[in-house]
Amino acid sequence: MRFCLHRYGNSQSGPIYMRSYCLRVWTFFVITSLCVSAAALAADYHVGPGQKLESPFEVPWHDLQSGDTVFIHWRDKPYRNKWVLVGYGTAEQPITVRGVPGPNGELPIIDGERATTPPGIDFWAEQRAVIKIGGSNLPDIESPTHIIVENLDIRAAHPDSMFLGSEGLQAYSDAASAIYVENGLNITIRNCILHDCANGFFSAYQSREVLVEGCDIHSNGIEGSYYQHNCYSATRGMTYQFNRIGRPREGSRGNGLKDRSAGLVVRYNWIEGGNRQLDLVEGDDSTDIINDPRYRQTYVYGNVLIEHEGGGNNQILHYGGDNGNEPDYRKGVLYFFNNTVISHLTGGTTIARLSTNAETAVMTGNIFYTTAPGSHLAVLDESGLVRMTGNWIKKGWKSSHEDGFEGRVIASGNIEGESPGFVDFAHDNFRPSLDSPCVDAGAPMIVDRTHEITLDWEFAAPRGARQRKIFRAIDLGAFEVDTKPTSVP
Repeated sequence: MRFCLHRYGNSQSGPIYMRSYCLRVWTFFVITSLCVSAAALAADYHVGPGQKLESPFEVPWHDLQSGDTVFIHWRDKPYRNKWVLVGYGTAEQPITVRGVPGPNGELPIIDGERATTPPGIDFWAEQRAVIKIGGSNLPDIESPTHIIVENLDIRAAHPDSMFLGSEGLQAYSDAASAIYVENGLNITIRNCILHDCANGFFSAYQSREVLVEGCDIHSNGIEGSYYQHNCYSATRGMTYQFNRIGRPREGSRGNGLKDRSAGLVVRYNWIEGGNRQLDLVEGDDSTDIINDPRYRQTYVYGNVLIEHEGGGNNQILHYGGDNGNEPDYRKGVLYFFNNTVISHLTGGTTIARLSTNAETAVMTGNIFYTTAPGSHLAVLDESGLVRMTGNWIKKGWKSSHEDGFEGRVIASGNIEGESPGFVDFAHDNFRPSLDSPCVDAGAPMIVDRTHEITLDWEFAAPRGARQRKIFRAIDLGAFEVDTKPTSVP
């Protein structure tokens, strides 16, 4: 049906205007009809016991369209399939793979050990993942959009495991991951368990706007190796939130979270163990990352970071670069706000290694606590600039443990003491008690104009988040006190 509104007049432009207006209305109705048709044609595929499809092997992965959802229902034995996800979803109609939990909340297991690639798809780098996103020969799609993977327990993408792919039986590579985002725009990984792989989660430099939230990522790595991590990302627009990132595989030397992204946000996570909890270095795979205007601003806030005895490096975080090509180093500002940092090391602990004096960290509202005496706690390694305001820190701390220290620590308005007053330190309850010196002690957060930090949430065990309720002023650290006075003095 075509609708036109006619405009009459003596102007010679009248008829031209009338035809243009008709075209716009016609275009509007065509687009609306296409959107309605796309929504109507979106398909649901149910996999599992009592469902139409018995296993993911039967899903038409090569033909998923905008709005399609694959429901993988829990069963008491793992699904042993692996696949690539491609296709063009939209913000309103994403392509979704969703696990349906069991009676006790168990997530469906996708096991990479002896997994089989389904027919009808042909993609490269099969050995890199159980679930790969982006990069396929059949269908011929390199960069998918708006893909969601949620509620799955994904495991065993490790060189010790084998799979049956297009080239027969083969082992996973030493760079394999539970989920590998090779390419894609607006990719979301939500409420998944990623474990016992070489890398838990991996995103490559062609990926853009990737969100990992509410996941449990642990026990990944290769024994004796520093090159595999629980999380490893190189993305333009990377956000980690509400995740529990646990200890890596026993004997491995990787990090909790290693990142080479532009526009990195790490917020409201629980990260423990590893060589370092955070290793944030240069985007050495792509000039697109280095040239991204977000490259030199990094935001880390509302997290719990825990260093265990015997974990490897004594540094909690590293910011800058690690390949020796200093012009590519981040050389910007790390905004490090309202984190709770715990070290169980009996020796020295260093909060941050900044690779050069061109890297800066702004630290506000944090709790820095070590079970060792305060003299064992240093802020910096050898170089860099740290501005510390309004934190709680163990009394006796020093700027650096290094004799050749060339950096600077500018500190003011911090609270120093022996204990920050946690509710139950022995049982990892790092919320401040009512009489804690951290209550209502928060200082204003000074950030640039490109990113607003509001601290609306806090990590909630076992993984996830709850709203952060601020009464008078914000508390220091990652958590707000549970109960505050009902009246203001």
